[in-house]
Amino acid sequence: MASTSVPPAQALDALLTGNRRFVAGLPLHPNQDAARRAELTPAQQPFAVLLGCSDSRLAAEIIFDQGLGDLFVVRTAGHVLGPEVLGSIEYGTSVLDCRLVVVLGHDSCGAVAAARAAVEDGLPAPGYVRDVVERVTPSVLAARAAGLTEDSDFIDAHIEHTVNLLLDRSRLLADQVASGHTGIVGLAYRLADGSARIVTDHGIPAPAVAAARNPTIG
Repeated sequence: MASTSVPPAQALDALLTGNRRFVAGLPLHPNQDAARRAELTPAQQPFAVLLGCSDSRLAAEIIFDQGLGDLFVVRTAGHVLGPEVLGSIEYGTSVLDCRLVVVLGHDSCGAVAAARAAVEDGLPAPGYVRDVVERVTPSVLAARAAGLTEDSDFIDAHIEHTVNLLLDRSRLLADQVASGHTGIVGLAYRLADGSARIVTDHGIPAPAVAAARNPTIG
């Protein structure tokens, strides 16, 4: 992707197409050379904002086979939200005109596991880790209330909860999605095979989501 203002469906397709290359072991490593570095010196024009977990196994540009200047990435443990995270995402959509926001979670998430342990076993977290755990706890409680027990279900619940929080707390983002300018999608990454799948989406045309879920379509 070479410029800003890429429509949400096109941006999502670029990410998931790159992810399929990564899974297949056939990455193109685009936009990672000296020419791209020089091109970006005056300004950046990423095509998507990505809020991901800080987990070291979740480097966005690698797993989606993108390069310098392609993604505006914000990472926190458990992809938890705070004012600085919301401000960074709003900067990406309103100033850089990224029209897709991605929330990226993954299996075996330490933040989700710690929140489950705190809820189920009463195990406290040390220091400021407790703040992270407290922000993940509502997702764990909602999943338990729904009778969910599998790790993947708790991960999906937390991804969906984060997406909903973004829309609830950021009036700017909610208005951008409601107007059709911006789309937001929650993706779950599988560590074993490197694949990313859609958990939830808002503001992306249904045919594009269907095609993303099943790349043989169209």
